[in-house]
Amino acid sequence: MIIEYHRPPTLAEAVQLLQRKHPPTRPLGGGTALNFKGEEPLAVVDLQALGLDAIERQGNRLQIGATSTLQQLMEFPDLPSALGDAIRRQATYNLRHQATVGGSLASADGRSPFGVAMLALDAQLTLMPEQRTVSYGDFLALREEFLTGHLITWIEINLQVELVTESVARTPADLPIVFAALARWPSGRLRFALGGWGKTPTLVLDGQGHEGLRLAAESAFSAAADEWASAAYRSQVAGVLAKRCWQRLASGI
Repeated sequence: MIIEYHRPPTLAEAVQLLQRKHPPTRPLGGGTALNFKGEEPLAVVDLQALGLDAIERQGNRLQIGATSTLQQLMEFPDLPSALGDAIRRQATYNLRHQATVGGSLASADGRSPFGVAMLALDAQLTLMPEQRTVSYGDFLALREEFLTGHLITWIEINLQVELVTESVARTPADLPIVFAALARWPSGRLRFALGGWGKTPTLVLDGQGHEGLRLAAESAFSAAADEWASAAYRSQVAGVLAKRCWQRLASGI
């Protein structure tokens, strides 16, 4: 139950509100990820007046404002095509115009194609009030801690990184049962992430070689059972998609 609504004009005021313990106070971006249900008194801080909706290329880095919408990001000219595909799988056209990048990353569960792709890309998040930068993987590991009294302001990815994705879903309109993303740096570094199950996207590999990638993918989803698919099925598909991702990277497709 929302008992307070705030629309602060500055970041400092927004962070000050979010650091309150009573009533519990949550950021409000596009509103798609905030659960309004329940009887617990809740205050919301509208972020739309803070100027965090810009997307800028700075050299080989892409700076993404946290309140930029998914549709804005998808339409950005320099966006890697595979990341655009992940955003398209994430939400419908109408929801992409509403959902924000920061909110989507903060609330991403294991079925989020966008979250999986950004984990593979080793996206970096800037948090207020400390103005510190944390990797998206570290953020997911300590999500509740980072979401308490903090605000995501900017997200950064490296545009020199190649990204490929593969997925399997019941229908083209469904969220994938298994979603795979493989990123490769100019140095040869590889990061492979899986989604389609669980509370968060899963980082499977971060290293130099691709040897054992398929086996690692199968192992990562060996217990990935839910109402949509069995663990045996997901494990097998994860291995197949890992192989496909590497083959596409290796062949330049």
